[in-house]
Formats: sequence, C-alpha cells, structure tokens
Amino acid sequence: MSIQRDPIYLDHNATTPVHPEVFEAMVPFLREGFGNPSSGHVYGLRARAAVERSRVAVAGLLGCSTDEVVFTSGGTESNNLAIRGAAAAHPEKRHLITSAVEHPATRLPCRYLAERGLEVEWIPVDGTGTVDPDAVGEVLRDDTLLVTLMLANNETGTIMPVGEVARLAHGRGILVHTDAAQAVGKIPVRVDVLQVDLLSIAGHKLYAPKGIGALFVRGGVELSPVLLGGGQERGLSPGTENVAYIVGLGRACELAAADLEVEARRQRTLVDRLWDLLSEAVPGLRLNGHRSQRLPNTLNVSFPGAAGSRILARTDGLAASTGSACHEGAEIPSQVLTEMGLTQEEAFGAIRLSVGRSTTEQDIDIAAHILVRAWQES
Repeated sequence: MSIQRDPIYLDHNATTPVHPEVFEAMVPFLREGFGNPSSGHVYGLRARAAVERSRVAVAGLLGCSTDEVVFTSGGTESNNLAIRGAAAAHPEKRHLITSAVEHPATRLPCRYLAERGLEVEWIPVDGTGTVDPDAVGEVLRDDTLLVTLMLANNETGTIMPVGEVARLAHGRGILVHTDAAQAVGKIPVRVDVLQVDLLSIAGHKLYAPKGIGALFVRGGVELSPVLLGGGQERGLSPGTENVAYIVGLGRACELAAADLEVEARRQRTLVDRLWDLLSEAVPGLRLNGHRSQRLPNTLNVSFPGAAGSRILARTDGLAASTGSACHEGAEIPSQVLTEMGLTQEEAFGAIRLSVGRSTTEQDIDIAAHILVRAWQES
C-alpha cells in the first residue's frame, strides 16, 4: 500500500508552519511555566522574564528599543491599535492617507474612521502595484493624522516605498504606520531605515503560531488603547500575556535574524526557477507585481484562458491560493489586481505561489509540472 504524500505547500503568505525550534521553545510555557507574568512570586517572575527575553528578540530583528515593542494578538490587532489608537489620541486630526491595495486589517479600520467623520484618501497604485510617493506628498495636509502603507503586498509581494513616503510625511509632522506582516522575516525590516512611527507584525507569517503579533510604537508616539482592561503592555494591549506564544514569536525572530539574507536568496532562486518553468510552458503567462521590488518568496501569475480556481481544483498535489475570493457562491476578482489595472479575466486567472523554508528545488519542479498540466486540462 502506497503512502499518500501531502500536497506541496506553496501558500506561505497565507500562513507558515510553526518552526520546530519555535515549538520546542514554547512547550515549557504550556506546562510548568504557566505563571501569570503579573504575579510577584517565582512562577510569575519566570513568565515575566520569558516575555522580556522575547521582547529583546523582536526589538533586535526590528532595530528598536525593547520599550517600543508591544505584544498583541496578531497583525489585525496591531493594525487596529495603530490606526484607531492614533485617531483616538489625536481627535483634532481629521485626515488619513492609505493605499487602494491594503489588507482588510488596514482597509476596514480606515473605513471605520471614515464612517465617523475622518476623511480618508485612497492612493492608487500603478501596474506593478506600487504607490507613487509623490502622489502621497501631494495630498498631505496640516490636519493629516497618519499615513498607513503596507510594506509588502500579501498577494503580489510588491514592496512599497515606505521609507520615501515617511520622509515626506515627517517633513509635515505626520505619523507613519506600516503593516509589515508579510515582510518581517523575509526581507530586512529596520524601523530607522524605514523611518516609521508604527509597524505591525503577525507571528504566523514568520513561523510562529497564529494568535500572536507585535506593534512597534516609536518612543514619544501617543496612542489610545482600542481594548480596555488591565495595564499589561503599557495598557495598549491589555489582558494577561500569552506567554507561550510570545516566547514562540521571540524564537521565530531570532531564527529570522540568523539567516535572513541567505534564506531570502535561496527562496528568490526557487521563485525565479518556478517562473522560468511556467513561462516557458504557458504562452502568455502574466507576472503580477513588480519584477524586482518584490518579496523573494512570492510569485503571482495569471494563466491565460482559465480561472485560477479551476486550475487549482485540478491540482491535488499542490496547495496554493487564487487571486479571487468566493462570497455566497459568487467568485469576485482580487481588488489588489483590479486596482493594478488587470482585466477581470486576468484577475480571475491569477494564482499566488509563495515558497518557504521547507520548499525544495524538487518541490518547484513538481509544482510547475502540476500547474502546467492542470492549465492544459482546464
């Protein structure tokens, strides 16, 4: 009897598996290290020490001070705390700037504020999915609260010019936030290089568990909490700390820092190989996103004459994502891709392929073969 192998996993932008070393670091704090970090006895002190060690690790990866790291439940909470927290702390500021291709965890808080009277400026992107910094500069105002711009797009991998935008905004005394969930652990992300005031991390995008994240809050930046409760995490993310998961995030950040450039080069080589194999076999295959300013692990392509969902339905040996979403049985093209100028047919034909630490060259060769065959049969 043959053993059926799990599909090749090329959906690391959706979530990453928990790294074995991350898991091992967490286990003691799911067992004997159960103390509440706010308790003054030995159990609590051990837990508090573990949280602070992890804070050092996150700060080390980002290049910031430990007192600028706030642990959260993930990227969504971090984005909400940054955007809504800044608005609550500065009620006199009534203008907000973002891009047309943000993740819902940014887009929806911006809409929430728009419904409550703030004016939100949605900056378009070009055909590569990139925002023009000058377009942002032209709409900066004296009452602009914040510019929030993702560092790397979750669908195409396109890297945004956050540093250039930050320099323009800071010239007017305006705060800058970046959702760096897809970027941290894949490319160097240093807060002083980016010059941002607020930066969001999601643990499950860099081999930590789901349900843990962090927000960098530059010293001196005022935020009001979105959640109300105890004084944990400076009162910005109240609630008893999830010690085991915080430990996992810290270990994941240490692993990322140790081999960031080497692993990025390896993954870029795999992605380039995948593009070469697919484009040679599929005439008219379209690459979506910037050709060079793109995450090293991400390849978004549109197959001609076939829906990405139909192609993936025929790929039992491959796990990946399409460029569309299904709502109540109706397929809707990706807003990111349509904002980039793709036709509906091109957007429906999109598939996002994202490699990770465990991906091998053999995986790439098999995946390319599976995709080409599925396209031919669609």
